[in-house]
Amino acid sequence: MSRAIEIAPSILPADFARLGEECVDLEKAGADRIHWDVMDGVFVPNITVGPDVVASIRSHLTIHFEAHLMVMKPDEIAPLYIEAGCSTVMVHAEACTHLHRSLDNIRKLGGRSGVVLNPHTPANVVAHVLDVTDHILVMTVNPGFGGQKYIPLLDKIADLKAMVDASGNEIDIEIDGGISAETIGECAAAGANVFVSGSALFRYDDKAEGVAELKSIAEAAR
Repeated sequence: MSRAIEIAPSILPADFARLGEECVDLEKAGADRIHWDVMDGVFVPNITVGPDVVASIRSHLTIHFEAHLMVMKPDEIAPLYIEAGCSTVMVHAEACTHLHRSLDNIRKLGGRSGVVLNPHTPANVVAHVLDVTDHILVMTVNPGFGGQKYIPLLDKIADLKAMVDASGNEIDIEIDGGISAETIGECAAAGANVFVSGSALFRYDDKAEGVAELKSIAEAAR
């Protein structure tokens, strides 16, 4: 079954001096989710936002918040972002010693569970956790910084889509890294339905135009 195409802007390119206003503007522009890039300075060499920042903005928007935890201790940190108002919490397979348990715990806390795969991590890593997974995020850049060059991983996306379809579970496949009007179509054609866009979306003078264009290209490519 085809799942709805959604655009999930990353907060990385935002003006952090007015982060709340930027998020409100993204919702008004038609974004489906806000993608919170959470970095600990250990798993990746950058540090971004804590749960208190997310919580302070949550009441000003109605769309979903999703936390992408680029951290070394996701089991300790995931509950904080669920409490802060993130309906989806995604953890890196590379950071989880017991991935099945980590995903199951997110669900038990009331969140939608997501597993993230770095570019080098094969699709079959998720084969035995699909029963506790609501969301798969494919990194098409190496995590840690915005504005990186897109890495085409179309076979990997297609393999994941085939696994999800065979499982019969309702699982979103999301792509993060270098998503723009030039790259979103091929990812949608390969089977993805949710797209993180940061630098490319923020280059639009009218973000509503940007969200609409990206969504239109993805929908046409399916």
